[in-house]
Amino acid sequence: MRAVVMRGSELMIEDMAVPEPTEGEVLVKTLACGICGSDLHALKFAQQMSEASEQAGGSMAMDLSRGVVMGHEFCAEILEHGPGTTQAHAVGTRVCSVPMTFRGGEMKAVGYSDEVPGGYAENMVLSESMLLEVPNGLSTDLAALTEPMAVGYHAVQVAKLSKEVPLIIGCGPVGLAVIAALKMNQFGPIIAADFSPRRRELAEVMGADLVVDPAENSPYESWMQVASTDVDEGVSPQSLIAAPALRPGLFFECVGIPGVIDQLMAGAPQAGRIVVLGVCMEEDHFQPMSGITKELNLQFVLGYTPEEFAQTLHNIAEGKVDAAPLISGKVGLDGVPAAFADLADPDKHAKIIVDPAISP
Repeated sequence: MRAVVMRGSELMIEDMAVPEPTEGEVLVKTLACGICGSDLHALKFAQQMSEASEQAGGSMAMDLSRGVVMGHEFCAEILEHGPGTTQAHAVGTRVCSVPMTFRGGEMKAVGYSDEVPGGYAENMVLSESMLLEVPNGLSTDLAALTEPMAVGYHAVQVAKLSKEVPLIIGCGPVGLAVIAALKMNQFGPIIAADFSPRRRELAEVMGADLVVDPAENSPYESWMQVASTDVDEGVSPQSLIAAPALRPGLFFECVGIPGVIDQLMAGAPQAGRIVVLGVCMEEDHFQPMSGITKELNLQFVLGYTPEEFAQTLHNIAEGKVDAAPLISGKVGLDGVPAAFADLADPDKHAKIIVDPAISP
């Protein structure tokens, strides 16, 4: 089969053996796979990502000398049932899956493993127990967006919003997924900030009530103006720090570059909460005294639960979430290296879908 293989910091188109399903796995044909921002980070910081995962007991430790086939946002078609499967889904069924499989009692991350290829290949092996049949009528491309949309859904679930005014910093696919989840759950008003005009436009489409260009206006001052409305007069102070009466603040960090967390802590209100989704692969720093003085809550989130993944597929299929505006391009395997370069320009693309069936 043909695949896009990460070797060092380069992507190469290669022919490789079709993977064989082991106990409990099925062989599938990749129909569509989204290119994730984490993959762009991985191409540059794969060694750091692997080491950090191993230190934390994660499932993304990779032997990079063997080459890695990335791609974890996918929709596929079942070709063959492996040993020990129940064959609950017939051959030909379109499926999505949490990008994890189990081998030898260990969890392997599909797309971040040197043992199992991800969706930038014609074929993959997936755990039968993780498969979800794509509901009738849902397009393959939209089904492939289940994974990134589930990330935003999970972050909102973990945040447990009540009366907070949410601010999203960074309107790439992850930030847009957070906006969609907030809108679906009727939380708001939603404020979103990004330097990119295209991303600000998409933020509005996905449901943001106020979109801010940080080059012209401070997102934090814009948030404060909104959060100070509809506050009862004579509200008792909640701390010894003098501050205006505001609705509670909940900020989502969806950028993943050094310095952003520190900026959020400086801009956050008293007792504010910060949820970090951006995958920063470099060392970062912040001022602890800022968080101590304001009694901030800093929450890191990763991925989603299998239940949240299934719910997200249902939400997309039922029209509760419109993920279609995120798709800005489509390429075959030969177009993946160029697509990685194109995605570096936020005004050019949001989400590029890889279809291995597209000819060079």
